[in-house]
This record gives sequence, structure tokens and C-alpha cells, in this order.
Amino acid sequence: MKTTPTTKILAIGTINSGFEQSQVFAVLPEEVRETVDLYLDGKIEQWYSLQGKPGVAFIINVTDPAVAHEMLEKLPLGKSHMMSFELIPIGPLNPLRFLQGMQPKP
Repeated sequence: MKTTPTTKILAIGTINSGFEQSQVFAVLPEEVRETVDLYLDGKIEQWYSLQGKPGVAFIINVTDPAVAHEMLEKLPLGKSHMMSFELIPIGPLNPLRFLQGMQPKP
């Protein structure tokens, strides 16, 4: 089966243990401003809140997890080691290749 190319990175960010809510809230205004800048620069395509726990999910317009990691570590919560990200490479839905009538590319 043909492999699916990585076209984006799903980044799931959660607050690290050991930090008080007040510490995180003190950094949030700058975190939000810098995240908006990344969105306006086209580096973050989509952003969401996690349900049931504090955190975020970003769809990032890069194909290399190392590049995504470097970008996220430069944000205020990353610099202060308050947030960690799980980085998951994602791409087109590969099972669509099995749709009836689809022909493999030579």
C-alpha cells in the first residue's frame, strides 16, 4: 500500500504539572498574542480548546515535527516550560485509495 505523505502536524498542548493556574494566567495574554501572530502568518491553520481539560489542539502548516516543536517552544508557555505538546504528523485519508473505481497511480 502506498504511504500517505505528511501534510500537516496535529499539536496537542497541555499544561505541565507543578504550575499554579495563576502562573499560567499571567502568561496567557502574551501567549494568545503570539499564537494569533502564528495564525495570521499562516503557520497555524486551525486552533481548538480541549474538552474536559485545559489545553489546545492546533493544526500546523508544517510537515516536520521538529519544525513544529521549535515553533511551539518559542511561545511564552513553551519558553516557561508550562506547556508540552504531543506532535502527530497527519496527511490525506489513505483508505480513500480503496474507493470503488480508484486506480493506483503507476
